[in-house]
Amino acid sequence: MQTRVDPFLAAVIHGALENIAIEMGHKLMRMSYSSIIRESEDFGAALTDATGRQLCECTMSTPLQSGPIPGYIAGILRELENRGDRVKPGDVFMHNDPYGGASHGPDVGFVVPIFHMQELAGFSVTTAHHLDIGALTPGSCGIVDAVDTYAEGLQFKAVRVYEDDRKVEPVWQILRSNIRIADLVVGDMEAQVAAARIGAERYSALLDQYGLDTVTGAYEDLLDYSENLMRDAIAHIPDGRYNARTFIDGYLDSPDPALKELPIEVTLTITGSDIHVDLTGTAPQTPNKPINMPLVGTVDCAVWLTLRSILLDSDVYGAIPQNSGLTRPITIHAPQGCLANPTFPAPVIARFCPGNAVADTVMKAIAPAVPKQVSAGIGNLRVMAFSGVSNSAPWVHMEIMEGAYGGRYGKDGMDAVDTLYANTRNNPIEDIESHLPLRVLNYELRENVAGPGASRGGIGSIRSFELLEDGAVSIEGDGQRFDPWGFLGGADGSPAKIELVQARGATVELPSKLPYRQLSKGDRITAYGPCGGGYGDPLERDPQAVLDDVLDGLIDAASARADYGVVVDGQGVDEAATRELRAGRT
Repeated sequence: MQTRVDPFLAAVIHGALENIAIEMGHKLMRMSYSSIIRESEDFGAALTDATGRQLCECTMSTPLQSGPIPGYIAGILRELENRGDRVKPGDVFMHNDPYGGASHGPDVGFVVPIFHMQELAGFSVTTAHHLDIGALTPGSCGIVDAVDTYAEGLQFKAVRVYEDDRKVEPVWQILRSNIRIADLVVGDMEAQVAAARIGAERYSALLDQYGLDTVTGAYEDLLDYSENLMRDAIAHIPDGRYNARTFIDGYLDSPDPALKELPIEVTLTITGSDIHVDLTGTAPQTPNKPINMPLVGTVDCAVWLTLRSILLDSDVYGAIPQNSGLTRPITIHAPQGCLANPTFPAPVIARFCPGNAVADTVMKAIAPAVPKQVSAGIGNLRVMAFSGVSNSAPWVHMEIMEGAYGGRYGKDGMDAVDTLYANTRNNPIEDIESHLPLRVLNYELRENVAGPGASRGGIGSIRSFELLEDGAVSIEGDGQRFDPWGFLGGADGSPAKIELVQARGATVELPSKLPYRQLSKGDRITAYGPCGGGYGDPLERDPQAVLDDVLDGLIDAASARADYGVVVDGQGVDEAATRELRAGRT
């Protein structure tokens, strides 16, 4: 790598860029109205250069928000060119086009161009998930029955919301007139604009201090450095082709076989320091159900994030600058018209869980090449959108139900967490119950379901919600049909399930995808999270670790004996009986 700027000065500029992105994120969280941004941190904040290459990102943001930001910029610039328009000082753009770089419609980006000496120098961008975007039914997640993108809510393609630093009032009036919880959602949008402007101001001050040429030279070095880190990691993998296939639920209650048990296939071809990712073999797109995934904005982010997480261990490589240099060694192909590269106007709003399955399949494909750097199969996530009308005003609440990681080399899988390309936090129970007609009845780990292994799979949670008033729910999820895969002799994990216990006493098993369904006061929804696959032979698990799980109530003595060959006697392990039992099984 040829250094363009003194490395010490470059490090100072690098730190300044990262601090700008972090400040943007903190300010956005503090100014936001909704818990999905304020508490769950489902947002992105980043700076790019004038072409859209990402220079830095906020470390609190979720990868599925910050990762697509270069795609947002590319989509905006392409849209402006198509209509003979251009970026001008004082502009602020709103963009959520899923076929123009955005991940899906509810993830709305606000983009502030940065000019220096009358020259376009970059963009300051915030993205965030919004609780309603004007679709057929309340809530922006849980919409699992849309015939095309037009049914998924309002679409914004490089729409100016400020021009010459003046608010374009008709646009904001359209937003307020078409969104159910306008005060909350539009308030969050205005917070995004303010946070992006803070980023633009800070970056402009950096350019004034050091000059555009020096800052450009520093971030070009930074991009090259990140690329070289990734190339070094790839070069340690033996050249070859690595393939895996997994399945998603699709619509298990549908009579149409083309809508359920759908394959995701990934082939990685490694040549030197390059990786080519091919999704040929993935199921065709669904023309009337929104589980299709935009190639740019969802699939690419799932691939990039998974490979970066597996290959670039910070214990080995140290601090890793998050920028577009990391993606240079990776190319991606998905056949046009498949789930992973749908053709407009195929609906895509429910792309979250299929995208996480793509990430899991990438991990499964590369696992034989780097077995100590992966986990076994993950338990996928679910999103529930609760809604209703209270005191003559609509309300919407989105809850992301955790999954679980598979076991890892020398470590158990992580329990009850977002997985792979999602890292949002849960909503505090106190926050939910303080302003919504919902009661959280329990929040605990499941028992006797984790995938057995030398390192056991992570454990899913049990979460129950009771409606305190009449309302509704919709569910966008996966992972109720297929067990998370075990690795190197580990057993498969356990799928998720969702139950509705009606106030009148009946219990109904719900599918992983549920369109808007009305609920009555007193109805209870219970989500049982999936459990990750086991890693390694369960008979090689330390008997003390098995005993600890028994004493913690995660498994019982019968499971310890059946799954691990460990005989638990009261508060201890019967070592002689355990040796005899394991010897017989080996």
